[in-house]
Amino acid sequence: MNIDTSFLRRCISSLERGIQEIEQHEGNDDVLYDLYRAACVKEFELVLEQSGKLLRKRLGAYFASNRQADRLSFKDLFRHAARHDLIDCETVERWLGYRDNRNDTVHGYGENFAEATLKLLPTFVDDARALADMIEEVNSG
Repeated sequence: MNIDTSFLRRCISSLERGIQEIEQHEGNDDVLYDLYRAACVKEFELVLEQSGKLLRKRLGAYFASNRQADRLSFKDLFRHAARHDLIDCETVERWLGYRDNRNDTVHGYGENFAEATLKLLPTFVDDARALADMIEEVNSG
């Protein structure tokens, strides 16, 4: 089964571009900083959701039916990925933290939450890229 990661990779690239733009406008009391920060938070959410969706598809092969994988919560998807040696436990903990951050952002969006998300982004981009690589690696094997 082929799993298409192209949209995930495009979102990761968009997020990286947003991070570059933020760095150029950081420290300025600039509307562009606010705009790029909001864009980065939205791309963060998109990458997070796409990552879970694709991981769910990948994990389907480890269950008797895809329906069993479909019933897993986002966090359980990553726990099962570790259980099947697709990712390590430290990486799982980071993904669980990303999800917690996203939930906080959705329920209480504001400057503080957005700034907390920005601090996660460099590691998040690396983890998202590694996840896409793993999905493709397993996919081709």
